Amino acid sequence: MLGLFFILFVGLEIKHCIADYFLQPAWMLVGKGDLRHPGGYAHAAVHAGLSAIVLLIAGTALPVLLALVAAEAVVHYILDYAKIQYSKGVHIDGNPRRFWGLHGIDQLTHQLTYAAMIYIVAMSMLGG
Repeated sequence: MLGLFFILFVGLEIKHCIADYFLQPAWMLVGKGDLRHPGGYAHAAVHAGLSAIVLLIAGTALPVLLALVAAEAVVHYILDYAKIQYSKGVHIDGNPRRFWGLHGIDQLTHQLTYAAMIYIVAMSMLGG
C-alpha cells in the first residue's frame, strides 16, 4: 500500500512539473487572470488530464478518479486565478522577494491539493 502512495506522490509531482513548466505556452500564461480567456481553463485541463493518467496508473477507482480530476481542474483554476489577481504588478525584477514569496505560496497550495488527492485515494482504498 505504501508503494502505491509513493507512486501517487511521485507521479503527481512529475505531472505538476510537466504541466507547469513544459506544457504551458505563453497563451495559457496570459489567460490565467482573465475569466474570458481560454488559457487558464486549458492549463487547468492539462493538469487534470495528466492527473487522470497518474490516478489510473495507481489503480484509483473510476468514480473517485473522476471526482478528483473534476475537483482538481476547478481548484487549480481558482488557485492560479487568485495568484494572478493578488500578484498584479509584481515582477521578478521589481521586487524579487515578493515575487518568489507569491510563487512559493502558489506552489504550496498546489502541493496541498495533491496531498488531499492522495489522502482521498487512500481513504477510498482503505474503505474509510
